[in-house]
Amino acid sequence: MATAPLEQTRPITDEAAADPMARLLAACRARRDEFGEKQQISQDVVQLMKQAGVYRACVARSLGGDEVSPATFLRMIERIAQADGSAGWVASFGVSATYLGSLPMASLQEMYANGPDVVFSGMIFPPQPATPVGDALEVSGRWSWGSGSTGADYIGVGIKVEGDASTGGLPLVAVMPAHKAQIVRNWNVIGLKGTGSHDVVVDKVMVPREWTFVRGSKSNLEGALFRYPAMALAAQVLAVVALGVGRAAIEELMDYALGRTSITGAPTLANRPNVQMDLARAEATLRSARAFFYETTEEAFDVLQRGDDLTPKQIALLRLGASHAARAGSDVAGAVYRMSGTTGIFEGHPVAHYMHDAMIVPQHAFLADGTFESAGKVFFGLTPPPGFP
Repeated sequence: MATAPLEQTRPITDEAAADPMARLLAACRARRDEFGEKQQISQDVVQLMKQAGVYRACVARSLGGDEVSPATFLRMIERIAQADGSAGWVASFGVSATYLGSLPMASLQEMYANGPDVVFSGMIFPPQPATPVGDALEVSGRWSWGSGSTGADYIGVGIKVEGDASTGGLPLVAVMPAHKAQIVRNWNVIGLKGTGSHDVVVDKVMVPREWTFVRGSKSNLEGALFRYPAMALAAQVLAVVALGVGRAAIEELMDYALGRTSITGAPTLANRPNVQMDLARAEATLRSARAFFYETTEEAFDVLQRGDDLTPKQIALLRLGASHAARAGSDVAGAVYRMSGTTGIFEGHPVAHYMHDAMIVPQHAFLADGTFESAGKVFFGLTPPPGFP
């Protein structure tokens, strides 16, 4: 089922101030420069995310969570990303509750013993060797791409155990309280600066075996949400950030295009035929990608709710829809930058900010060009690489 586009973001009103999501969106819009300067989402904004239900959304009802549908969570992240891309990216890791379901139930019950608003940050690559010590694994190493690690309650890192064939060649994720890891602040990038995707260092931390799992392995939780393909959903929650940022870029252009005059005496942006055509193309591109994205999501979840299994092609469509959405959002933000002329070239201008944020999204490994090749293989009945679909 195709879905309607997001409503244009409006200033927060007194009546809306009591709404946790409205407070979160207002903070994200107002403080995005701060997030970039600090290279992280400020801790009080992470608390606003908790209050808005971001981190409980995908937690099982049996563990005190809301257990929403994938499409409901994705729309939540899209709204946040429209306010700020970095905030949407960090909020997207609320999805971790789905793949953490591969942990034993006793570990999950301990993790959520004090409530469902638990923040998890995971970084798998490069997986580091871990040494068995009794019933635990000694974990040491350094991992990159620790998005949201500065506000996390738990950290997960990728490990490999020599001689362990039980994982099918895939890395294990070792989960530990965040205070046992050290964050090395080195996130110096051109976009999504506020995600705080710093390196994380762990030194000789003993992780019990029952706090390790293979990402994407069978969940120990019941329900359609926990049968939804974990790797596909992990790609979708990142891709939807580009859709939100692309929408923000279009709305920004429409806000000022009628009033901006040219120093050369040329018509306002809104009165230039090339801008009119390019804006229409951008709108069609974004809406089309978004419709495909949510259509495949809702169709897949309907299948799971009926108790049926997804076919490899259906899962591949989820991955394809995600990669396509990431590129569409990035292309739209880039098109808006080009339409804006010299207005968008200044550091700190929203158009430049949106372009830089959006162009980072399709660079992620889950959304890279290889995912199109893998989807094509599935459509031809060939075997894709491990982890896809």
